[in-house]
Amino acid sequence: MGSLKIDSGVAREMFVGYVVAGDKPFNMIDDRRFRNWVKYISPTLKLPSRNTVKADIVKVHKREAAKLKKILVSIPNRICLTSDLWTSSTNEGFICLTAHFVNENWKLQSKILNFCHMPPPHTGFELSSKIFTLLNEWKVDKKIFSITLDNASSNDTCVEHLKSTLDVHGSLLCGGEFFHVRWSAHILNFIIQNGMKICGDAVCKIREGIKFLRKSESRMVKFKECFEDIEGLEYTTALCLDVPTRWNSLYAMLASAIPYKKAFEMYKVKEAGFREYCPSSDEWRRTEKIYDFLLPFYETTKLMSGTSYPTSNLYFLQVWQIQLILMNSLKNDEVLIRIMGEKMMIKFKKYWEQYSVVLAFEAVLDPRFKLNTLVHCYNEIDPISVKDKVEHVKSKLYKFFEVYDQNFSTTVETSSQLSSNFSQATSFAIGTQLIKIVGVSIFIYLIICVFYFSCFLIHILFVMQRI
Repeated sequence: MGSLKIDSGVAREMFVGYVVAGDKPFNMIDDRRFRNWVKYISPTLKLPSRNTVKADIVKVHKREAAKLKKILVSIPNRICLTSDLWTSSTNEGFICLTAHFVNENWKLQSKILNFCHMPPPHTGFELSSKIFTLLNEWKVDKKIFSITLDNASSNDTCVEHLKSTLDVHGSLLCGGEFFHVRWSAHILNFIIQNGMKICGDAVCKIREGIKFLRKSESRMVKFKECFEDIEGLEYTTALCLDVPTRWNSLYAMLASAIPYKKAFEMYKVKEAGFREYCPSSDEWRRTEKIYDFLLPFYETTKLMSGTSYPTSNLYFLQVWQIQLILMNSLKNDEVLIRIMGEKMMIKFKKYWEQYSVVLAFEAVLDPRFKLNTLVHCYNEIDPISVKDKVEHVKSKLYKFFEVYDQNFSTTVETSSQLSSNFSQATSFAIGTQLIKIVGVSIFIYLIICVFYFSCFLIHILFVMQRI
């Protein structure tokens, strides 16, 4: 059997994919052992230089960017944006712009459009100009629906300027009324961090106790020996510390420590230096209450931070649940929980007292929830204002639909001038758009209902025949 002939072009393409996906350094191509291994596999294969690898990666990037641009231009629906700004360890600013859209197979797609250098100043005006320039380069400046940013003060200016710029070109729906969507996970972090400021000495003791244990290997060995004397308790999860900028890391720290409180108590007996870090019985009790209080916030953060599924339809119910929890916390028997709830409610009212209307639409259009869910939720919060709030959402939703209807009808009219059945084509097109807006799931739901109703009629006829 003859030796396998290797296409050098395909080999280079695959190597580029390996370098990019594995985040490998370019100079790996110069490694003697790597070159010897490739030579052993295929003596005839000529390896490229590191400069050639760089050039190949740039070539592949341009090709893939062209493919993505074609997709973005061709999709009939609108695009939602997210953007964030980072400062590297060398104090260089970088901006990331990501597009989110639903493809022809109804699958959520998230594609990074740009990750590039953002020179100072990082003012709202400069950020807006940069984003608009990038959108122009991708030819999607007329297809944007919304942008989600964190709550930095410069971003408010950025949104206002970007909205004005896009609206001048007639690119935004409803004059950009629904353009700005605040980053929910970031707001939730603000709310909880405000409450964490007074979480008490018990949490501080746990934090310092974990630091004490993790400071040396011998202490951890001695701590793990305590588990041998406690029936039914095993060291299965490592103790972890929290990070000041991430509140959910505090929850994770408590989750790792609370199951081991008996081991903490036993280690305190063996190690005198640990006594000041071991919480008392009452402090453990308060810590467990804080942990239970934070659980729904932790679950909400995980749910709203999902990247593999749409989260907009979950927003309304999650914010409502948080508001209910905070309202109930103000009546809690534990003083510490009440104070935490008061602090968190201040931030909640600042950012979320008025629920995002466009995200309330998602709950209405979700066949599992619909408008009745909004009525129930608003009634739980404030029965007096239910009618006004529901009517407000309905009026905005109707306005939103009318804009879509007008835009779509205009498109149909332009492309159907030669059709003798214009009215039928328009009706069919609007009907198709309705199915897209409300969702395929409702269509399937109706089919299932018809099927079961038919089965019911057949059963009745069968019974009547027997009678």
